Amino acid sequence: MCAISKFSVALMFCSTVVWGWPQLSLTRYSPPGLFRPSAIATGPDGALWFTDPFTIGEITTGGITTLYPSTDASSGSASIVTGPDGALWFTQASNNIGRITTAGVITQYAIPTANSNPRQITVGPDGALWFTEQASNKIGRITISGAFTEYPLPTPSGGPLGIAAGPDGALWFTEGTGNKIGRITTSGAVTEYAATASNYPVYITAGPDGTLWFTEGTSMIGRITTAGAVTEYPLPTSNDTYVGAITVGSDGALWFGEFGKIGRISTDGIVSEYYAGSSFIQGITSGPDGALWFTNFEGPSSIWRGVIVPVVGPSIYSNPAPDGDVGLAYHFDVRVADGVPPYSNWSVSSGSLLSPALG
Repeated sequence: MCAISKFSVALMFCSTVVWGWPQLSLTRYSPPGLFRPSAIATGPDGALWFTDPFTIGEITTGGITTLYPSTDASSGSASIVTGPDGALWFTQASNNIGRITTAGVITQYAIPTANSNPRQITVGPDGALWFTEQASNKIGRITISGAFTEYPLPTPSGGPLGIAAGPDGALWFTEGTGNKIGRITTSGAVTEYAATASNYPVYITAGPDGTLWFTEGTSMIGRITTAGAVTEYPLPTSNDTYVGAITVGSDGALWFGEFGKIGRISTDGIVSEYYAGSSFIQGITSGPDGALWFTNFEGPSSIWRGVIVPVVGPSIYSNPAPDGDVGLAYHFDVRVADGVPPYSNWSVSSGSLLSPALG
């Protein structure tokens, strides 16, 4: 038995008992001028900062957005992080590392190796910024004064992508084409650990359990201990060819983006997925308000806010309709599908929800 409930967009609730997983309450912001936002991070000013082709954006926890044009026409940015100097640092496709103050003033630093294709960037335990160079197969380091050091990787064409500070005082990174997880000390010593062949590890983050967690292009989530032991968990819906960024949520679980879904994995490997309409959730971070903030890279481009609501005992699983004409923002609640996606045969017409298959 299903009933229609209306917020800013019509929803349908179908009674399915689900035990234990939290609810995710979502709000979407689609400000004018937004085009394919990618990475997102909490800034030193209590706002969220994100990368967008040719701009760096800021959104407050109340949804007010400001876009700052970058300084050149080929500066598409893949990653952003708050630096130890109170500014935001980001990578640029124009072979630069960028720095932006909270007032919007941008400075660029040219990477010594040409055409290096910088990807992800993070803060190291030494107070410098560390980043991956996918094309030149190096790990880069830049001080807040702009001094560079680059470290070649042992594996040829490893293709480093994600990078994060580990709990052991080293930096950990992924090698997409090399199918490895790497570790580099602040003095530049590199160790590599093999992941499953052809799984293409991409993003990586430090988990709340003292290990590192990473996403893989073959619809898997990986975990590696600081001793190098790798465990991989397949996602319930394995038809995706790419999994986005990963972060730790306020509930102590790992949250990550997918095509049309938001994923969650507990530290003991229990996976759940949340339907997110026509979307590619790429960047994700925990905000200063305790919510998850993430970017929708593909149509319609938007910034999302997700509030994690714990559920105790049985609950109702709500299945939202796909994106319709909903203006600048809309809100709905979704609950875990537990790998069983009843997402077909939904349509929105003139504000009414139609579901001939479910009735």
